[in-house]
Amino acid sequence: MTTLRIGILDGDDIGLEIVPASVQIARAAAELHGVSIDWQPLPIGARSLETHGHTLPQLTLDTLKTLDGWILGPIGHRAYPKGPNAINPHPILRKQFNLFANVRPTRSYPDIGCLHDGVDLVIVRENNEGFQPDRNMLVGNAEFRPNDEVTLSMRVITRTGSSRVARAAFELARQRRKHLTYVHKDTVFKLGCGMFVEECKKLAPEYPDVLVDDVIVDTMAMRLVRDPQSFDVIVTTNMFGDILSDEAAGLVGGLGMAPGLCIGDGDVAMAQATHGSAPDIAGRGIANPYAMIESTRMMFEWLGHSRKNEGAVRMAASMSRATTEALADAQARTGDIRGKGNTASFTAAVVRNLRK
Repeated sequence: MTTLRIGILDGDDIGLEIVPASVQIARAAAELHGVSIDWQPLPIGARSLETHGHTLPQLTLDTLKTLDGWILGPIGHRAYPKGPNAINPHPILRKQFNLFANVRPTRSYPDIGCLHDGVDLVIVRENNEGFQPDRNMLVGNAEFRPNDEVTLSMRVITRTGSSRVARAAFELARQRRKHLTYVHKDTVFKLGCGMFVEECKKLAPEYPDVLVDDVIVDTMAMRLVRDPQSFDVIVTTNMFGDILSDEAAGLVGGLGMAPGLCIGDGDVAMAQATHGSAPDIAGRGIANPYAMIESTRMMFEWLGHSRKNEGAVRMAASMSRATTEALADAQARTGDIRGKGNTASFTAAVVRNLRK
Protein backbone atom coordinates (compact mmCIF):
# COMPACT_ATOMS: atom_id res chain seq x y z
CA MET A 1 0.00 0.00 0.00
CA THR A 2 1.32 3.41 -0.93
CA THR A 3 1.47 6.30 1.53
CA LEU A 4 -1.60 8.57 1.50
CA ARG A 5 -0.76 12.28 1.48
CA ILE A 6 -3.39 14.15 3.49
CA GLY A 7 -3.69 17.88 4.15
CA ILE A 8 -4.81 19.37 7.46
CA LEU A 9 -6.59 22.73 7.16
CA ASP A 10 -7.95 23.70 10.56
CA GLY A 11 -10.16 26.55 9.38
CA ASP A 12 -11.58 29.03 11.87
CA ASP A 13 -13.18 29.11 15.34
CA ILE A 14 -14.29 25.58 16.34
CA GLY A 15 -12.32 24.20 13.41
CA LEU A 16 -9.23 24.69 15.57
CA GLU A 17 -10.75 22.17 18.01
CA ILE A 18 -12.61 19.62 15.90
CA VAL A 19 -10.06 19.16 13.10
CA PRO A 20 -7.28 18.16 15.55
CA ALA A 21 -9.77 15.78 17.18
CA SER A 22 -10.48 14.18 13.80
CA VAL A 23 -6.80 13.90 12.98
CA GLN A 24 -6.07 12.31 16.37
CA ILE A 25 -8.70 9.65 15.71
CA ALA A 26 -7.56 9.08 12.14
CA ARG A 27 -3.95 8.68 13.31
CA ALA A 28 -5.01 6.07 15.86
CA ALA A 29 -7.06 4.16 13.26
CA ALA A 30 -4.22 4.32 10.72
CA GLU A 31 -1.76 2.95 13.25
CA LEU A 32 -4.17 0.14 14.09
CA HIS A 33 -4.45 -0.95 10.44
CA GLY A 34 -0.94 -0.17 9.26
CA VAL A 35 -1.96 2.67 6.94
CA SER A 36 0.90 5.01 6.07
CA ILE A 37 -0.15 8.67 6.04
CA ASP A 38 1.95 11.72 5.29
CA TRP A 39 0.13 14.55 7.10
CA GLN A 40 0.56 18.05 5.67
CA PRO A 41 -0.63 20.95 7.89
CA LEU A 42 -1.46 23.95 5.71
CA PRO A 43 -2.49 27.56 6.40
CA ILE A 44 -6.03 28.72 5.64
CA GLY A 45 -8.60 31.14 6.99
CA ALA A 46 -8.26 33.96 9.52
CA ARG A 47 -4.98 32.75 11.03
CA SER A 48 -3.51 32.43 7.55
CA LEU A 49 -4.53 36.02 6.83
CA GLU A 50 -2.56 37.11 9.89
CA THR A 51 0.52 35.01 9.20
CA HIS A 52 0.60 34.78 5.39
CA GLY A 53 -1.40 37.84 4.33
CA HIS A 54 -4.09 35.75 2.58
CA THR A 55 -6.90 33.43 3.66
CA LEU A 56 -5.93 31.00 0.87
CA PRO A 57 -2.21 31.45 0.15
CA GLN A 58 -0.65 30.14 -3.03
CA LEU A 59 1.50 27.80 -0.91
CA THR A 60 -1.65 26.01 0.23
CA LEU A 61 -3.10 25.72 -3.27
CA ASP A 62 0.17 24.44 -4.71
CA THR A 63 0.53 21.82 -1.96
CA LEU A 64 -3.06 20.63 -2.28
CA LYS A 65 -2.34 19.74 -5.90
CA THR A 66 0.14 17.11 -4.66
CA LEU A 67 -2.20 15.46 -2.14
CA ASP A 68 -4.71 12.61 -2.17
CA GLY A 69 -7.15 14.48 0.02
CA TRP A 70 -7.50 16.93 2.85
CA ILE A 71 -9.55 17.76 5.92
CA LEU A 72 -11.03 21.25 5.75
CA GLY A 73 -12.32 22.76 8.98
CA PRO A 74 -15.25 25.21 9.00
CA ILE A 75 -14.48 28.66 7.62
CA GLY A 76 -15.84 31.81 9.29
CA HIS A 77 -15.61 33.97 6.17
CA ARG A 78 -18.57 36.19 7.13
CA ALA A 79 -16.35 37.77 9.79
CA TYR A 80 -13.38 38.37 7.46
CA PRO A 81 -12.37 42.00 6.87
CA LYS A 82 -13.10 43.55 3.50
CA GLY A 83 -10.16 43.20 1.15
CA PRO A 84 -8.86 41.27 -1.86
CA ASN A 85 -6.85 38.85 0.31
CA ALA A 86 -9.67 38.01 2.73
CA ILE A 87 -11.61 35.66 0.46
CA ASN A 88 -13.90 32.72 1.10
CA PRO A 89 -11.77 29.66 0.19
CA HIS A 90 -14.74 27.30 -0.32
CA PRO A 91 -15.72 28.06 -3.93
CA ILE A 92 -12.10 28.29 -5.07
CA LEU A 93 -11.25 24.85 -3.69
CA ARG A 94 -14.37 23.28 -5.16
CA LYS A 95 -13.82 24.79 -8.59
CA GLN A 96 -10.01 24.43 -8.68
CA PHE A 97 -10.23 20.70 -7.94
CA ASN A 98 -13.51 20.02 -9.76
CA LEU A 99 -15.24 18.83 -6.59
CA PHE A 100 -18.69 18.88 -8.13
CA ALA A 101 -20.50 16.44 -5.80
CA ASN A 102 -21.13 17.23 -2.15
CA VAL A 103 -22.13 13.99 -0.42
CA ARG A 104 -24.04 14.67 2.80
CA PRO A 105 -25.33 11.68 4.81
CA THR A 106 -28.03 11.86 7.49
CA ARG A 107 -28.41 9.06 10.01
CA SER A 108 -30.31 8.75 13.27
CA TYR A 109 -28.78 7.25 16.43
CA PRO A 110 -30.54 6.23 19.67
CA ASP A 111 -30.93 8.61 22.62
CA ILE A 112 -29.34 11.72 21.10
CA GLY A 113 -32.53 13.67 20.40
CA CYS A 114 -33.44 12.56 16.88
CA LEU A 115 -36.94 13.42 15.69
CA HIS A 116 -37.20 10.09 13.84
CA ASP A 117 -35.66 6.65 14.27
CA GLY A 118 -34.46 4.66 11.28
CA VAL A 119 -33.25 7.60 9.18
CA ASP A 120 -30.42 6.64 6.82
CA LEU A 121 -30.24 8.79 3.71
CA VAL A 122 -27.67 10.69 1.67
CA ILE A 123 -28.16 14.00 -0.11
CA VAL A 124 -25.86 14.45 -3.11
CA ARG A 125 -25.72 18.17 -3.81
CA GLU A 126 -24.33 19.67 -7.00
CA ASN A 127 -21.43 21.80 -5.80
CA ASN A 128 -20.19 24.15 -8.51
CA GLU A 129 -23.07 25.93 -10.20
CA GLY A 130 -26.66 26.95 -9.38
CA PHE A 131 -27.55 30.26 -7.70
CA GLN A 132 -24.34 30.65 -5.70
CA PRO A 133 -22.77 33.72 -7.35
CA ASP A 134 -19.18 32.89 -6.42
CA ARG A 135 -19.23 29.41 -7.95
CA ASN A 136 -20.87 29.67 -11.33
CA MET A 137 -18.82 32.24 -13.22
CA LEU A 138 -15.26 32.08 -14.53
CA VAL A 139 -14.90 35.86 -14.37
CA GLY A 140 -17.21 38.30 -12.64
CA ASN A 141 -20.19 37.63 -10.47
CA ALA A 142 -23.66 36.21 -11.12
CA GLU A 143 -25.29 38.87 -8.95
CA PHE A 144 -25.46 42.50 -9.99
CA ARG A 145 -27.46 45.67 -9.24
CA PRO A 146 -28.04 47.92 -12.26
CA ASN A 147 -29.71 50.54 -10.06
CA ASP A 148 -30.66 51.03 -6.43
CA GLU A 149 -34.07 49.43 -6.93
CA VAL A 150 -33.11 46.26 -8.78
CA THR A 151 -30.86 43.30 -7.98
CA LEU A 152 -30.47 40.45 -10.45
CA SER A 153 -29.23 36.96 -9.55
CA MET A 154 -28.34 34.48 -12.27
CA ARG A 155 -28.74 30.74 -11.81
CA VAL A 156 -26.47 28.57 -13.93
CA ILE A 157 -27.45 24.98 -14.78
CA THR A 158 -25.46 22.97 -17.32
CA ARG A 159 -26.00 19.56 -18.86
CA THR A 160 -22.47 18.53 -17.89
CA GLY A 161 -22.92 19.64 -14.29
CA SER A 162 -26.31 17.98 -13.98
CA SER A 163 -25.23 14.73 -15.61
CA ARG A 164 -22.06 14.22 -13.61
CA VAL A 165 -23.66 14.84 -10.19
CA ALA A 166 -26.57 12.59 -11.17
CA ARG A 167 -24.14 9.83 -12.15
CA ALA A 168 -22.33 10.16 -8.82
CA ALA A 169 -25.69 9.76 -7.07
CA PHE A 170 -26.68 6.75 -9.19
CA GLU A 171 -23.38 5.05 -8.38
CA LEU A 172 -23.89 5.71 -4.67
CA ALA A 173 -27.47 4.40 -4.80
CA ARG A 174 -26.20 1.22 -6.45
CA GLN A 175 -23.88 0.70 -3.46
CA ARG A 176 -26.66 1.32 -0.94
CA ARG A 177 -30.37 0.39 -1.10
CA LYS A 178 -30.74 1.02 -4.85
CA HIS A 179 -33.22 3.87 -4.60
CA LEU A 180 -32.58 7.33 -6.09
CA THR A 181 -34.80 10.40 -5.78
CA TYR A 182 -34.05 13.50 -7.82
CA VAL A 183 -35.42 16.75 -6.40
CA HIS A 184 -36.28 19.79 -8.50
CA LYS A 185 -38.88 22.49 -9.27
CA ASP A 186 -39.41 22.05 -12.99
CA THR A 187 -43.04 23.14 -12.60
CA VAL A 188 -41.68 26.70 -12.23
CA PHE A 189 -38.06 26.62 -13.45
CA LYS A 190 -38.98 24.88 -16.66
CA LEU A 191 -35.60 25.38 -18.34
CA GLY A 192 -33.17 25.28 -15.39
CA CYS A 193 -34.68 22.48 -13.34
CA GLY A 194 -36.01 21.04 -16.58
CA MET A 195 -32.47 20.47 -17.83
CA PHE A 196 -31.46 18.87 -14.51
CA VAL A 197 -34.46 16.52 -14.73
CA GLU A 198 -33.67 15.64 -18.35
CA GLU A 199 -30.14 14.58 -17.44
CA CYS A 200 -31.35 12.46 -14.51
CA LYS A 201 -33.85 10.72 -16.79
CA LYS A 202 -31.21 10.10 -19.46
CA LEU A 203 -29.01 8.19 -17.02
CA ALA A 204 -31.75 6.04 -15.50
CA PRO A 205 -31.67 3.31 -18.23
CA GLU A 206 -27.99 2.72 -17.42
CA TYR A 207 -29.01 1.74 -13.88
CA PRO A 208 -31.92 -0.70 -14.30
CA ASP A 209 -31.26 -2.05 -10.81
CA VAL A 210 -31.94 1.35 -9.20
CA LEU A 211 -35.49 2.47 -8.41
CA VAL A 212 -35.82 6.09 -9.57
CA ASP A 213 -38.43 8.66 -8.58
CA ASP A 214 -38.67 12.42 -8.30
CA VAL A 215 -40.11 14.90 -5.82
CA ILE A 216 -40.78 18.65 -6.14
CA VAL A 217 -38.52 20.53 -3.71
CA ASP A 218 -41.25 22.07 -1.54
CA THR A 219 -42.90 18.67 -1.19
CA MET A 220 -39.50 17.25 -0.32
CA ALA A 221 -39.12 19.77 2.51
CA MET A 222 -42.36 18.44 4.00
CA ARG A 223 -41.60 14.77 3.40
CA LEU A 224 -38.19 15.01 5.04
CA VAL A 225 -40.04 15.95 8.23
CA ARG A 226 -42.85 13.42 7.84
CA ASP A 227 -41.28 10.29 6.33
CA PRO A 228 -37.49 10.57 5.96
CA GLN A 229 -37.17 6.79 6.25
CA SER A 230 -38.65 6.44 2.76
CA PHE A 231 -35.55 7.95 1.11
CA ASP A 232 -32.16 6.48 0.31
CA VAL A 233 -30.10 8.70 -2.02
CA ILE A 234 -31.35 12.16 -2.97
CA VAL A 235 -29.72 14.20 -5.73
CA THR A 236 -30.46 17.86 -6.36
CA THR A 237 -29.09 21.21 -7.43
CA ASN A 238 -26.81 23.41 -5.37
CA MET A 239 -29.09 25.68 -3.35
CA PHE A 240 -31.86 23.10 -2.90
CA GLY A 241 -29.26 20.63 -1.61
CA ASP A 242 -27.78 23.17 0.78
CA ILE A 243 -31.15 23.90 2.37
CA LEU A 244 -32.46 20.33 2.44
CA SER A 245 -29.29 18.93 4.02
CA ASP A 246 -29.56 21.43 6.89
CA GLU A 247 -33.20 20.42 7.35
CA ALA A 248 -32.18 16.77 7.35
CA ALA A 249 -29.55 17.50 10.02
CA GLY A 250 -32.29 18.94 12.21
CA LEU A 251 -34.01 15.55 12.18
CA VAL A 252 -31.05 13.74 13.74
CA GLY A 253 -29.64 16.04 16.40
CA GLY A 254 -28.51 19.18 14.57
CA LEU A 255 -25.62 20.38 12.46
CA GLY A 256 -23.08 18.71 14.70
CA MET A 257 -24.38 15.47 13.20
CA ALA A 258 -24.03 16.62 9.57
CA PRO A 259 -20.86 15.34 7.85
CA GLY A 260 -19.92 15.87 4.23
CA LEU A 261 -17.47 14.81 1.56
CA CYS A 262 -16.65 16.76 -1.60
CA ILE A 263 -15.64 14.56 -4.54
CA GLY A 264 -15.29 14.92 -8.28
CA ASP A 265 -13.73 12.98 -11.11
CA GLY A 266 -11.66 10.77 -8.85
CA ASP A 267 -8.42 12.64 -8.25
CA VAL A 268 -8.91 14.01 -4.73
CA ALA A 269 -11.46 14.14 -1.90
CA MET A 270 -12.13 16.90 0.61
CA ALA A 271 -13.59 16.11 4.04
CA GLN A 272 -15.79 19.04 4.99
CA ALA A 273 -18.54 19.02 7.59
CA THR A 274 -21.78 20.78 6.68
CA HIS A 275 -21.84 23.16 9.64
CA GLY A 276 -20.20 26.56 10.05
CA SER A 277 -17.44 27.73 12.37
CA ALA A 278 -19.72 28.53 15.37
CA PRO A 279 -17.72 31.47 16.79
CA ASP A 280 -20.18 31.72 19.71
CA ILE A 281 -18.84 28.49 21.24
CA ALA A 282 -15.26 28.57 19.94
CA GLY A 283 -12.56 28.05 22.54
CA ARG A 284 -14.92 26.51 25.11
CA GLY A 285 -14.16 22.89 24.24
CA ILE A 286 -17.82 21.96 23.84
CA ALA A 287 -18.15 21.67 20.05
CA ASN A 288 -19.50 18.39 18.75
CA PRO A 289 -16.71 16.83 16.64
CA TYR A 290 -18.88 14.04 15.18
CA ALA A 291 -19.52 15.71 11.82
CA MET A 292 -15.82 16.40 11.27
CA ILE A 293 -14.80 12.92 12.43
CA GLU A 294 -17.36 11.28 10.15
CA SER A 295 -16.36 13.50 7.21
CA THR A 296 -12.77 12.36 7.75
CA ARG A 297 -13.86 8.73 7.92
CA MET A 298 -15.80 9.13 4.66
CA MET A 299 -12.68 10.54 3.00
CA PHE A 300 -10.55 7.56 4.02
CA GLU A 301 -13.21 5.10 2.89
CA TRP A 302 -13.42 6.87 -0.49
CA LEU A 303 -9.63 6.98 -0.84
CA GLY A 304 -9.40 3.34 0.17
CA HIS A 305 -11.64 2.30 -2.71
CA SER A 306 -10.20 4.88 -5.15
CA ARG A 307 -6.58 3.97 -4.42
CA LYS A 308 -7.27 0.25 -3.83
CA ASN A 309 -5.90 0.67 -0.31
CA GLU A 310 -7.59 -2.06 1.72
CA GLY A 311 -6.05 -0.78 4.94
CA ALA A 312 -7.76 2.58 4.50
CA VAL A 313 -11.11 0.82 3.97
CA ARG A 314 -10.62 -1.17 7.18
CA MET A 315 -9.45 1.98 8.94
CA ALA A 316 -12.68 3.76 7.96
CA ALA A 317 -14.80 0.82 9.14
CA SER A 318 -13.05 0.89 12.52
CA MET A 319 -13.64 4.63 12.83
CA SER A 320 -17.34 4.12 12.08
CA ARG A 321 -17.71 1.41 14.76
CA ALA A 322 -15.77 3.39 17.37
CA THR A 323 -17.72 6.59 16.73
CA THR A 324 -21.07 4.80 16.96
CA GLU A 325 -20.03 3.31 20.29
CA ALA A 326 -18.94 6.73 21.57
CA LEU A 327 -22.32 8.21 20.61
CA ALA A 328 -23.98 5.62 22.84
CA ASP A 329 -22.05 6.94 25.87
CA ALA A 330 -23.90 9.92 27.40
CA GLN A 331 -20.90 10.73 29.58
CA ALA A 332 -18.72 11.14 26.50
CA ARG A 333 -20.93 12.82 23.93
CA THR A 334 -21.48 16.57 23.80
CA GLY A 335 -24.37 18.59 25.20
CA ASP A 336 -26.05 19.33 21.87
CA ILE A 337 -26.90 15.63 21.55
CA ARG A 338 -28.03 15.03 25.12
CA GLY A 339 -24.60 14.28 26.49
CA LYS A 340 -22.65 15.36 29.54
CA GLY A 341 -19.23 15.45 27.87
CA ASN A 342 -17.27 17.77 25.62
CA THR A 343 -15.03 17.73 22.56
CA ALA A 344 -12.16 16.09 24.44
CA SER A 345 -14.26 13.40 26.13
CA PHE A 346 -15.94 12.38 22.88
CA THR A 347 -12.59 12.23 21.07
CA ALA A 348 -11.07 10.17 23.87
CA ALA A 349 -14.03 7.77 23.80
CA VAL A 350 -13.64 7.19 20.06
CA VAL A 351 -9.89 6.53 20.43
CA ARG A 352 -10.55 4.20 23.36
CA ASN A 353 -13.13 2.26 21.35
CA LEU A 354 -10.73 1.99 18.44
CA ARG A 355 -8.18 0.29 20.66
CA LYS A 356 -10.54 -2.25 22.19
